[in-house]
Amino acid sequence: MAKEEASLRRARARSFVRDEESLDAFDVPAAVVCAICGQPDCAGCSPGGEDDSGVVTIVPWERPGGGVWMRLWSTARASTQGAESFFASLPDGELKPAVRFAILAETLAILSMLAVLAGMAALALPTLAIEILRDTELRSTLLRGVALSVPLLAAWMVVAHTTHGAILDVGARRQGARPQRRRAFRFGLYACGWDLMAGPLGAVLMLASKGRKAMFDLASLSMNVPGKASTAFLRGVYGLSAEKAAKVRKLGSIAALCLAILSGGVVVAIVFAV
Repeated sequence: MAKEEASLRRARARSFVRDEESLDAFDVPAAVVCAICGQPDCAGCSPGGEDDSGVVTIVPWERPGGGVWMRLWSTARASTQGAESFFASLPDGELKPAVRFAILAETLAILSMLAVLAGMAALALPTLAIEILRDTELRSTLLRGVALSVPLLAAWMVVAHTTHGAILDVGARRQGARPQRRRAFRFGLYACGWDLMAGPLGAVLMLASKGRKAMFDLASLSMNVPGKASTAFLRGVYGLSAEKAAKVRKLGSIAALCLAILSGGVVVAIVFAV
C-alpha cells in the first residue's frame, strides 16, 4: 500500500513538471494589450467612442472615467516627473485623444504665462493698466488680440512638438529601427505636458500640493526632461542601443533648437499681426 502511494506521488510530480514545462513554452503576455483583441501592437480595434484609444494604457488621459482636469494633470506630471518610464513604454493608439491633450495643455500653459506677464506689466506700467481698464475700446481690442493669438500660438506649439517626434522617428529609422510614425506623433503630443508643468500654472499647483522644494525641483527637472524622455523613448519603443539613441537624440536636439528659434519668430509675428 505504501509503495503504491509513493508511486502515485512520483507520477503526480512528473505530471506537474511536464505541465510547468508546457507553460514555459508560451510567451508571457504583454503588459499593455488591446482590450478587445489582446494584441500588444494593436492601435485600438474597439468600436466604442472616439475618446477611447482601445488600449489598456499607462496614459492617464486615455483612461475611461475621471475628470478632465485630473486626467490632464496626472498625464502632465507623468510626462515630466516620470518622463523616462512614461515615454519608454508609451503605447500606440489613436491620435485624437493625444491631440486634445496637447491643445488643452498648451492653451493652459500660454494663458497662465500671459496672466503672469500681464500682472508684471501692470506693476511696471500702472498708468497704462488703469487706462486699459477705463477705455472700453482699448480693452476690447486687447481682448480680441488675446483671443486670436492664444489659439494660434497653442496650435504652433503642438505642431512644433509633433515635428520633434517625427524627427526622432526619422532618425531611429536611419539607425535601422522599425518605423513607429504614429507613436512618434503621440510622443510629441504628450510632450506638450512639459510646457504645462514648466509654466506658471504647473509651478503654482506644485507649490500648493507638494511644497516649495517640489516646485524648485520641477524647475530644474524641466531643463533635462526633453533629453531624458527622448532617450527613453528611443530605447524603449524603438529598441535602439545607447549609442544609437544618443545619435538620434542629438539630431532631435538640433531640431528642437531650430524649432525654438522659429517659435520665437512666430510669437513676434503673432504679436505684430494682432
